[in-house]
Amino acid sequence: MRAAVYTAAGDVDVIRIEHRPDPEPGPRQVRVRVRASALNRADLLQRRGRYAAPPGWPQDIPGLEYAGEVEALGADVARWGVGDQVMGLVGGGGQAERVVVHEDEAMPVPHGLTLTDAAAIPEAFLTGYDALLTRGQLRAGERVLIHAVASGVGTAAAQIAHRLGATVLGTSRSAAKLARAREYGLDLGIDTSSAGFRDAVREPVDLILDVLGGGAFAVNLAVLGPHGRLVMLGFLTGSRADADLDVVLRKRLTIVGTVMRTRSLPERALLAQEFAERMLPLFIAREEEPAALRPVVGLVLPMTELAAAHRAMEASETFGKVVLVWS
Repeated sequence: MRAAVYTAAGDVDVIRIEHRPDPEPGPRQVRVRVRASALNRADLLQRRGRYAAPPGWPQDIPGLEYAGEVEALGADVARWGVGDQVMGLVGGGGQAERVVVHEDEAMPVPHGLTLTDAAAIPEAFLTGYDALLTRGQLRAGERVLIHAVASGVGTAAAQIAHRLGATVLGTSRSAAKLARAREYGLDLGIDTSSAGFRDAVREPVDLILDVLGGGAFAVNLAVLGPHGRLVMLGFLTGSRADADLDVVLRKRLTIVGTVMRTRSLPERALLAQEFAERMLPLFIAREEEPAALRPVVGLVLPMTELAAAHRAMEASETFGKVVLVWS
């Protein structure tokens, strides 16, 4: 099989397309012929040598999600048959032509969606769902602030929160991206290209989904209302913060950290099955259905142009997900 490979830690010139042996499925595993895989910031960090794949996953083949067809079955597989279209999360190796996964962590591709669109679902929507509902306990009528709302996770979380009846606030350094995000459930866009978000949040929020980290930590605490929840997903502005923690006690705040990549198989499988039951039926391939959830694909490139995809994401030129396809 062909695979995107990092030959070392460094700039995009370390990316190569190489031939590797096909992986073989073990008991209750399926081998998927990958047609498309999305790019995530974790892939950029891994390329720079700052985010190694968890044990058991390829250390030099990036890719946290995939969409394709089941190609081969290991012993005792009961949920899938050869030819079934599936998608899902992996700890690494998603940007290869073939990947082996446990049958319980794969999800069916929603009817009517292309595999390119399906590749934009797993990381963004599972992360958004888990952060909003499982970690953030979002309820109808609440106000949620989503940082980097034009990102893959941001556009997914905005759609889910809007459908649940929340008021959605979101930040971006691009007014144009904020305007586009309104199509996906954003109620109030906050342009942070020239100023912070503190003054724009005129009423306290109940929940914040944060990918910014240390640089936004103190202001996040300030704009949360009593019993507010801060769910931390990343550290784009650094992992260290200077903040007065007295506000955490006074407001009875909850601060939760979460990450997908290092979760155990039982955790991944449970989340995949819950999401498949509750959310996948909402992905309807009809533009006239206002309640439908939609994968947001901003850029599609062949896997052979993975370096260009990295450059586009690093320059924040993209809206929604960047998807790589094998041809």
